[in-house]
Amino acid sequence: MEWLKNLSKAIEYIEKNLDGDLSYEEAAKIACCSPFYFQRLFSYVAGVSLSEYVRRRRMTQAAFELQRTDAKVIDLALKYGYASPTAFNRAFQSVHKITPTAARRMGSTLNAYPAIHFAVQVTGGDAMAYHITEKGPMGMVGVRIPLCGDMEENQRRIPAFWQEVLKDGRFAQLCGLADQEPRRIFGVSVYEGPESFFYYIAAATDAPAPPGMYAFRIPEAVWAVFENNGYFKEDVQRVFQRFFTEWLPFSGYEYAGLPDVEVYPVDPEIPVSGSSEVWIGIRKER
Repeated sequence: MEWLKNLSKAIEYIEKNLDGDLSYEEAAKIACCSPFYFQRLFSYVAGVSLSEYVRRRRMTQAAFELQRTDAKVIDLALKYGYASPTAFNRAFQSVHKITPTAARRMGSTLNAYPAIHFAVQVTGGDAMAYHITEKGPMGMVGVRIPLCGDMEENQRRIPAFWQEVLKDGRFAQLCGLADQEPRRIFGVSVYEGPESFFYYIAAATDAPAPPGMYAFRIPEAVWAVFENNGYFKEDVQRVFQRFFTEWLPFSGYEYAGLPDVEVYPVDPEIPVSGSSEVWIGIRKER
């Protein structure tokens, strides 16, 4: 439960600095995790990326000021962290669908996004089939794409990468490399720092990486393994969301900040649904 309290404190910091020097790094420090894991956790718990949340909150506050004061648009742009009126106008219209100038008119329809408050909510949701297991280090070989700190952008890149690998023959090649039983294909997010952040589609093997592929290792760890059955993209994302909002708060464990692992069947026929697993590294609460 401590992580939820820390997350709430980080949101308090963000709210106090919407019109100031807002630092994602400082928010992450308050939440006791890295900037990457803070943004990842936030997006699953809040249902919106951190950058989009901040944009919505800033534009909500800017709209209130436009209607109740005579502040100039350029001054509001600078106040809310935009280098130019053009960038501010673009952000404002993405939230309100009208220009800042039009927002001053009496009767204009605007969108107000309130501040998020985190609380554990007990619901009568579906059961989550899981088991906890300890696994030794695993050698992997795969293809990869770089990711960035913007979770919203990453959620666009990863599905597109899967489609590319499924269609160009690399998926079938990876299926052939999988030589550890049971034979499976893995989707792995590996964060080692802002300059070393990749998503891999990989096979478990200790063989050397062929040209155009990369070798890496999944570390020894304790994992919460969630069984999953359905459409891969949608259902896997839902497992991560339910892990943070339903399973973790009551489990007595905390998120270990290790690579997140998706496990799929070996099937060169380009599977889109079926049985899969999600492995999330955990450790006992300290």
